[in-house]
Amino acid sequence: MTSDAAAKPLSLTIATRESQLALWQAEHVQALLAARGHGVQLLGMTTRGDQILDRSLSKVGGKGLFVKELEVALEEGRADIAVHSLKDVPMELPEGFALGCVMEREDPRDAFVSPRWASLEDVPQGGVIGTSSLRRQVLLAALRPDLRIEPLRGNVNTRLRKLDEGQYDAIVLAAAGLKRLGLHERIRAIFTPEQMLPAAGQGALGIEVRAGRADLIEALAPLAHQRTWLTVTAERAVSRAMGGSCSMPLAAHGQWQADGTLHLRAAWGELQAGAPLVNAEGSAQVATLAEADALGLAVAQRLQSAGARGAH
Repeated sequence: MTSDAAAKPLSLTIATRESQLALWQAEHVQALLAARGHGVQLLGMTTRGDQILDRSLSKVGGKGLFVKELEVALEEGRADIAVHSLKDVPMELPEGFALGCVMEREDPRDAFVSPRWASLEDVPQGGVIGTSSLRRQVLLAALRPDLRIEPLRGNVNTRLRKLDEGQYDAIVLAAAGLKRLGLHERIRAIFTPEQMLPAAGQGALGIEVRAGRADLIEALAPLAHQRTWLTVTAERAVSRAMGGSCSMPLAAHGQWQADGTLHLRAAWGELQAGAPLVNAEGSAQVATLAEADALGLAVAQRLQSAGARGAH
């Protein structure tokens, strides 16, 4: 790690999506960097993922649609860094790009949101739950096979509006996004990881840079959170080994134990009714990104041995 004093002040441009949540995330990073003496401006962009709202992401190219335009801005020199929700970042970055920083994680869990019902258990048989995440679909179906799960796209406020208009009995959103936007009061219940295992990287922010920009790596070092970085590296390694994208119903979530080991759990399912969930887990002493990667790979192999099939 580099000390704050060592990083020379830079003039930086952050590429960001223009959704309210993405702007909050970019402004959060902007404030942290500005507090360390850097000059920081934002470059707001609309991505393909923001434009295509009538089809599920898994059918139109995956969550990479949220980052491609930002990467082009980095490549062309219009921006220096891009701030992403890490769960939107493809498991394999394009050549010439690197993850320059992973910040301390917000709540990684999923939130149950409903104006009518206090929890998933309270929703009556046949009730409609909104989510477009394949992971959430299979985990919800495992918890409540008697409910109807309907697609739900759009930014956080769009999803909440559709809920309030009565299109759904309840929706499931990332707790982190609601908390970052000051919408804590909309959360009726939080799913424990035992109920609904989170997505790889959920709740963490990743900062993407052009590979080789040592000046940026140095400037971002004070913002990095090593335990979060190790945890999400293990989670993302599960997804990478499974051929992971948002077109696969896969969950992976790591938690640190009192003895200093990282415990990693993963779940995989199929969308057809009645298909059983496949679960796998593992623990290891993890001090480097390579060790985190190895733990993720081992858990992915256990998933596959138990019957999970990767994306091809």
